[in-house]
Amino acid sequence: MRIDKFLKVARVLKRRTVAKELADHQRIVINGKTVKPSAEIKENDIVEIVFGHRKLTIKILAVTAHPSKKDAAMLYEVLEETITNTPTE
Repeated sequence: MRIDKFLKVARVLKRRTVAKELADHQRIVINGKTVKPSAEIKENDIVEIVFGHRKLTIKILAVTAHPSKKDAAMLYEVLEETITNTPTE
């Protein structure tokens, strides 16, 4: 599954276009590599997302195309979340 679609269906981000924009601005990293919005993800990948004053590191636990709202949180595990005083550019 594409990273932009996964972030939307897992409810990490509200809209797929936001995920696409973050990837276009090199703010999404999978397993240490900056990726495009079309990058494929799989289970056990480590994803780092930088947006605003926040850096979120998650581990992909499962990849499902149409999870229910309550199952969406089961698709990933938050490994680290840091908040900075200044936004990263």
